Amino acid sequence: MLFWMIAAVLTLGASLAVLLPLAAQPVSGISDADHDLEVYRDQLDELERDLARGLIQQAEAEQARAEIGRRILRLSASRQEQDKKQRPFSLRLVSVTAVLAVPLISWGVYARLGSPDIPSQPLQERLARNLVDNTVDELIARAETHLAANPSDGRGWEVLAPIYMRMQRFDDAAQAYGKAIEFSGSDAQRQSALGEALASASGGQITGQARAAFEAALKHDPANPKAQFFLAMALAQEGRMAEAIAGWTQIRDAAVEGSPWRNAAERALAQAEQVAGQVVGQVNERGPGQAEVEAAAALSGEDRAEMISGMVERLDERLRENPADGEGWKQLVRSYLVLGDEHRARDALSRGVEALGADSEPARSLIAFAASNGLEMMEQVQ
Repeated sequence: MLFWMIAAVLTLGASLAVLLPLAAQPVSGISDADHDLEVYRDQLDELERDLARGLIQQAEAEQARAEIGRRILRLSASRQEQDKKQRPFSLRLVSVTAVLAVPLISWGVYARLGSPDIPSQPLQERLARNLVDNTVDELIARAETHLAANPSDGRGWEVLAPIYMRMQRFDDAAQAYGKAIEFSGSDAQRQSALGEALASASGGQITGQARAAFEAALKHDPANPKAQFFLAMALAQEGRMAEAIAGWTQIRDAAVEGSPWRNAAERALAQAEQVAGQVVGQVNERGPGQAEVEAAAALSGEDRAEMISGMVERLDERLRENPADGEGWKQLVRSYLVLGDEHRARDALSRGVEALGADSEPARSLIAFAASNGLEMMEQVQ
């Protein structure tokens, strides 16, 4: 009953706030117009008295009468226009009916489909229930409440951090793992988990903080597969593909069949093989001959990556000797991009533009080619 009384009062207040302006007849402003008209009449009387006393000439009086007459005509036209704008009674009736219909219909639907008799469920009471009866959000709220009161509970932070990871709250997960390390001590598992959270929070990029966490994990356990995997990924992001492949190969060979990190390493190696194949396709005209291409295809992943890097280096050296080769510069820029080494790709672009002449057609073609591959010129390179 209390619910319905409160709802009725609130509904009445909201309805009146809308109904009163709709039902009221708008102020027409007639009183102001009547006052102005009275003023103009007084001006006409005063004009006649001045004319009778000879204070003004007849011509001046005629001009003054004409001006006052024009003002009276404008005032009359304004009053007529304002009268036309008055809200029709039918429109006000429809508006009032629509406003009244909303709460009536809402109440009817809620009375039939709603559940006004369900008792309130404060968060504190829900958290006090048996853990089995709590939702995931309530369990997290319970843990956060506990940790707010006991911030030095390292075990609590360590339990909460993986839940944050599964919910993709990576920044919160990284903070929780940091707290776990601070209060429970550093070990390989906590450090590698911290690095993974930091890498996930940065969109997969291995930042300096993430790298430091993985390196700390390897100090505790040199065979930690998670730290090894992500450090190899960091090498690949730096364009050091041969070293990255060596790292993933080590994980694959050391892990048992079917283990998650072995599967992750195999996927990374397959992707690295695909990248290496793309580079072969990019440099096969100006880099190695057909025999070298076939030999590269037969090599293991690590050896193949080293061979590809050597092919690209030889192409780079050839362009230093013959810098007028516009197509060669395109091949070099593209090769470095495929290898993931954007820094060297940008350096090759700058050197190529400088060698070809910034205003030349080959240089403009090189710049356009680089832009089509996602590499823009630095501001200082014109």
